[in-house]
Amino acid sequence: MTTSPEIGKDSEVEIELADHHADTVEQIDTPENPIIATEPISLPAALCDDKLLEEINSIPDKMGFKIGDVAEMLNIKQYVLRYWETEFDLLKPKKASNNQRMYTRKDVENAFLIRKLLHRDRFSIEGARNALKELKAHVRKEKDYS
Repeated sequence: MTTSPEIGKDSEVEIELADHHADTVEQIDTPENPIIATEPISLPAALCDDKLLEEINSIPDKMGFKIGDVAEMLNIKQYVLRYWETEFDLLKPKKASNNQRMYTRKDVENAFLIRKLLHRDRFSIEGARNALKELKAHVRKEKDYS
């Protein structure tokens, strides 16, 4: 799907995107905007948005979260979380002595990210899984350079 939305009311700058998951954006040469070849957006920045940051910042400071608490925060059913555990490697809560799932803060943050990819960004399960694998590889690469 190719779209060419016009930017601003008086602007002649158009951006062509292959789809809403495009990695780069190029501007058309105009007197106000010389051609700028932008680098690909860093994957973590591409996956994160203000709403996700707001949701993550709203997570209470607790040592662990039960599945019902996490499901309520995410506004999803508990069985959905259990399904996501089978589909996404980064969502692996520990089991308490009573065999009840206990999610860490990091698990809850990851669940918010998964929900964003699936519900807001409309990724398929496989597409979200691939995006998260790319994120993991990108983070590893960043650590190697630092």
